Amino acid sequence: MSSITPHAFRLKPGRDLKQEIQKFVTEKQIKAGWVSTYVGSLTNYTIRFANQPQGSNGCGHFEIVSLTGTVSVNGSHLHISISDNTGKTIGGHLMDRCIVYTTAEIVLLSSEDFEFTREKDGSTEWKELQVK
Repeated sequence: MSSITPHAFRLKPGRDLKQEIQKFVTEKQIKAGWVSTYVGSLTNYTIRFANQPQGSNGCGHFEIVSLTGTVSVNGSHLHISISDNTGKTIGGHLMDRCIVYTTAEIVLLSSEDFEFTREKDGSTEWKELQVK
Protein backbone atom coordinates (compact mmCIF):
# COMPACT_ATOMS: atom_id res chain seq x y z
CA MET A 1 0.00 0.00 0.00
CA SER A 2 1.61 3.23 -1.11
CA SER A 3 -0.16 5.71 1.14
CA ILE A 4 -3.01 6.16 3.54
CA THR A 5 -4.59 9.58 3.89
CA PRO A 6 -6.34 10.60 7.13
CA HIS A 7 -9.47 12.77 7.07
CA ALA A 8 -10.91 14.26 10.27
CA PHE A 9 -14.04 16.35 10.66
CA ARG A 10 -16.79 17.23 13.11
CA LEU A 11 -20.52 17.46 12.61
CA LYS A 12 -22.47 19.91 14.73
CA PRO A 13 -25.90 19.38 16.28
CA GLY A 14 -28.86 18.81 13.97
CA ARG A 15 -26.92 17.29 11.05
CA ASP A 16 -27.89 13.98 9.43
CA LEU A 17 -24.99 11.61 10.17
CA LYS A 18 -25.18 9.39 7.08
CA GLN A 19 -25.87 12.20 4.64
CA GLU A 20 -23.02 14.33 5.99
CA ILE A 21 -20.51 11.47 5.85
CA GLN A 22 -21.45 10.78 2.23
CA LYS A 23 -21.30 14.51 1.43
CA PHE A 24 -17.75 14.67 2.85
CA VAL A 25 -16.71 11.54 0.90
CA THR A 26 -18.09 13.06 -2.30
CA GLU A 27 -16.42 16.44 -1.72
CA LYS A 28 -13.05 14.78 -1.07
CA GLN A 29 -13.59 12.30 -3.96
CA ILE A 30 -12.72 9.32 -1.73
CA LYS A 31 -12.83 6.18 -3.87
CA ALA A 32 -11.73 3.75 -1.16
CA GLY A 33 -12.06 4.66 2.50
CA TRP A 34 -13.02 3.27 5.88
CA VAL A 35 -13.96 4.51 9.33
CA SER A 36 -10.96 4.68 11.65
CA THR A 37 -12.63 6.09 14.77
CA TYR A 38 -15.78 7.90 15.76
CA VAL A 39 -17.46 9.37 18.83
CA GLY A 40 -20.69 11.27 19.14
CA SER A 41 -24.34 11.27 20.08
CA LEU A 42 -27.79 11.28 18.46
CA THR A 43 -31.26 12.59 19.26
CA ASN A 44 -32.99 10.53 16.58
CA TYR A 45 -31.99 7.27 14.95
CA THR A 46 -33.05 5.13 12.04
CA ILE A 47 -31.29 1.78 11.92
CA ARG A 48 -32.08 -1.25 9.78
CA PHE A 49 -31.66 -4.40 11.84
CA ALA A 50 -30.41 -7.70 10.37
CA ASN A 51 -32.59 -9.24 7.69
CA GLN A 52 -35.31 -6.58 8.01
CA PRO A 53 -36.71 -4.73 4.99
CA GLN A 54 -37.35 -1.42 6.78
CA GLY A 55 -35.51 0.67 9.34
CA SER A 56 -36.54 1.09 12.96
CA ASN A 57 -36.44 4.51 14.54
CA GLY A 58 -36.54 6.24 17.87
CA CYS A 59 -35.88 9.54 19.56
CA GLY A 60 -34.23 10.51 22.83
CA HIS A 61 -30.56 10.87 23.72
CA PHE A 62 -28.16 8.18 22.54
CA GLU A 63 -24.41 7.71 22.72
CA ILE A 64 -22.82 6.26 19.61
CA VAL A 65 -20.64 3.45 20.91
CA SER A 66 -19.36 2.39 17.49
CA LEU A 67 -19.49 3.28 13.83
CA THR A 68 -17.71 1.12 11.29
CA GLY A 69 -17.71 0.50 7.58
CA THR A 70 -16.44 1.36 4.13
CA VAL A 71 -16.97 4.63 2.27
CA SER A 72 -16.67 5.57 -1.38
CA VAL A 73 -18.05 7.99 -3.94
CA ASN A 74 -19.43 4.79 -5.49
CA GLY A 75 -21.45 3.90 -2.37
CA SER A 76 -20.83 3.42 1.33
CA HIS A 77 -21.78 0.71 3.82
CA LEU A 78 -21.88 1.76 7.47
CA HIS A 79 -22.99 0.02 10.66
CA ILE A 80 -23.73 1.80 13.93
CA SER A 81 -24.27 0.83 17.57
CA ILE A 82 -25.98 3.20 19.98
CA SER A 83 -26.82 3.05 23.68
CA ASP A 84 -29.58 4.76 25.63
CA ASN A 85 -29.42 6.29 29.12
CA THR A 86 -29.68 2.83 30.72
CA GLY A 87 -26.85 1.37 28.64
CA LYS A 88 -29.16 -0.71 26.46
CA THR A 89 -27.35 -1.02 23.15
CA ILE A 90 -28.71 -1.70 19.68
CA GLY A 91 -27.00 -1.72 16.33
CA GLY A 92 -27.42 -2.29 12.65
CA HIS A 93 -27.23 -0.64 9.25
CA LEU A 94 -26.89 3.18 9.40
CA MET A 95 -29.73 4.91 7.55
CA ASP A 96 -30.75 8.51 6.90
CA ARG A 97 -32.40 10.40 9.77
CA CYS A 98 -29.75 9.72 12.40
CA ILE A 99 -29.55 13.25 13.79
CA VAL A 100 -26.48 14.50 15.68
CA TYR A 101 -27.21 15.60 19.27
CA THR A 102 -24.06 17.31 20.61
CA THR A 103 -21.27 16.27 18.26
CA ALA A 104 -20.02 13.73 15.76
CA GLU A 105 -16.23 13.44 15.61
CA ILE A 106 -15.20 11.35 12.62
CA VAL A 107 -11.83 10.10 11.39
CA LEU A 108 -11.75 8.35 8.03
CA LEU A 109 -8.77 6.80 6.31
CA SER A 110 -8.47 6.40 2.54
CA SER A 111 -6.13 4.86 0.00
CA GLU A 112 -5.66 5.62 -3.67
CA ASP A 113 -4.41 2.04 -4.18
CA PHE A 114 -8.00 0.78 -4.36
CA GLU A 115 -11.41 1.69 -5.66
CA PHE A 116 -14.51 0.45 -3.86
CA THR A 117 -17.66 -0.09 -5.88
CA ARG A 118 -21.00 -1.69 -5.05
CA GLU A 119 -22.38 -4.17 -7.56
CA LYS A 120 -24.70 -7.14 -7.61
CA ASP A 121 -22.50 -10.19 -8.10
CA GLY A 122 -25.10 -12.95 -7.78
CA SER A 123 -23.98 -14.04 -4.32
CA THR A 124 -26.76 -12.05 -2.58
CA GLU A 125 -29.69 -9.86 -3.56
CA TRP A 126 -27.73 -6.76 -2.52
CA LYS A 127 -25.08 -4.63 -4.18
CA GLU A 128 -21.92 -5.90 -2.49
CA LEU A 129 -18.42 -4.47 -2.14
CA GLN A 130 -16.13 -4.94 -5.13
CA VAL A 131 -12.47 -3.99 -4.63
CA LYS A 132 -10.58 -2.84 -7.69
